[in-house]
Amino acid sequence: MAGGLGLFLFGMELMSDSIEKVAGAKLRRILEIFTTNRFMGMIVGIIFTGIIQSSSACTVMVVSFVNSGLMNLYQAAGVILGANIGTTITSQLVSFNLSKIAPLILLVGVVVMMFTKKEKVRKVAEVVVGFGILFVGLSTMSQAMANMKNEPQVVNLLMSLKNPFLATLMGFALTAVIQSSSVTVSIVLLLANQDLLPLPITLYIILGCNIGACATAMLASMTGKKDAKRAALIHLLFNIIGTVIIYIALFVAGDQIVELIKSISADNGRFVANAHTMIKIAQVIMLFPFTGWLVKMTYLIVPGEDQKVGYRESYQLKYIGDKVVFNPATAVVEVVKELERMASLAEENLNRAMNALITLDEEDIEEVYEVEKNINFLNHAITDYLVKINQTTLPIEDLNSLGALFHVVNDIERIGDHAENVADAARQRKEEGISISKEAQKELGDMLEMVNKIIRYAVEMFAKSDETHMQEIITLEDQVDEKERELQKKHVERLTKGECSPEAGMIFSDVVSGLERVADHATNIAFAITTEEEMDEGKVNN
Repeated sequence: MAGGLGLFLFGMELMSDSIEKVAGAKLRRILEIFTTNRFMGMIVGIIFTGIIQSSSACTVMVVSFVNSGLMNLYQAAGVILGANIGTTITSQLVSFNLSKIAPLILLVGVVVMMFTKKEKVRKVAEVVVGFGILFVGLSTMSQAMANMKNEPQVVNLLMSLKNPFLATLMGFALTAVIQSSSVTVSIVLLLANQDLLPLPITLYIILGCNIGACATAMLASMTGKKDAKRAALIHLLFNIIGTVIIYIALFVAGDQIVELIKSISADNGRFVANAHTMIKIAQVIMLFPFTGWLVKMTYLIVPGEDQKVGYRESYQLKYIGDKVVFNPATAVVEVVKELERMASLAEENLNRAMNALITLDEEDIEEVYEVEKNINFLNHAITDYLVKINQTTLPIEDLNSLGALFHVVNDIERIGDHAENVADAARQRKEEGISISKEAQKELGDMLEMVNKIIRYAVEMFAKSDETHMQEIITLEDQVDEKERELQKKHVERLTKGECSPEAGMIFSDVVSGLERVADHATNIAFAITTEEEMDEGKVNN
């Protein structure tokens, strides 16, 4: 029995983890895109959970999204309700007797793993292996339970379980410990198949499982922000209220409900699987119209608001700060959002520095230096976080992008350095009384406009993983290179004619060269969303 349970748990974990690694990034993007309303969120929640075979994983991901501000509570509510239906797919699969072909499935998966070198194919093979191990474990447990029928003490103990409250408590405790309602329901299914559990009592165990399944998300939310706690509470409240409603229904018409489920079930195992699905669907149908009320209830239980980190807040991370709900499947998303913020700060600082170069405004100069310190802080903090998540089990797609993310952090930091260099030039100009001609000022303004456009396009492409503006960036970058050559030539001509001082000429030349390098760094950010091969071809030397 214990060996079979061990195999089942290992198979379930291997299958779920491998699916997350193979498809986690794509499923996450579906969550981001198709959860704009509660109904679509519910549909996505069903599909997502059905694929990864874990409502806990789905709910924890949603909690992480809410914690980072990438999803609101009303969107989260829809996904969480859908996840509750999606989790029943596991018990439906288990109810079909696949034990006979399980060894063959396991063999196919192992053979593919042995002879393939492609990481994605290996992970798909791991899913197959996990599926095979799961059903081998089920077969082992089923045989052990069949032997239990010869033990009168065991039979009498299980068949004496008639107290609904105790049954619910047992389901809750088992699920909270195992952290998977699917596993607990599968065990109940096997026991029912061997006539070791009264069918009516399985309904109450299932209800307990539903509440116990909330433990993972509740624990994950403990270190998060208040909205993360509220998201986990939505899951808990849904299951508690849903359980109370089903309790009342069973009290009023328990026999009729049991007979109804029996009428559509070929055996006791199918009864448990169908009961699990029907209970979840009934709860969602009844509570879906009241999801807004569920959200409002969470505000009563968890009052107040977190101190929000402003977009320009110094020396604080906004998306991956101290109160983070860590989830490997969403870690890279949080990094991208933080990098988008860092890039915007760098662009603003560059423009502030360029303005200070012309106006010689001391406040602007000082502000450039302060913001640059903040950019340096973000550089170190984000880099440290990337090192940390590199040691976790990330989806393959995210793992492959880590190298590019390290480069992007560096490129943004270098843009910040160039802004600081311009501020240095502004201070030098102010202290030494160096003048810059109107013509030179206009030329710098024209070049800055081109560079700003590249930065905006690059950051947008990077944040959205969209190559729409790639050709425009390549064209603009070529134009900036040409502009740099043109302005350096004009600068030499002005020096030759004595139209500007050597000091002014040096500042002008350095700023022009700096703007050209900023364009290079921005172009590198754009190329970060391409494949490594494309990046090698398109990346410019700095």
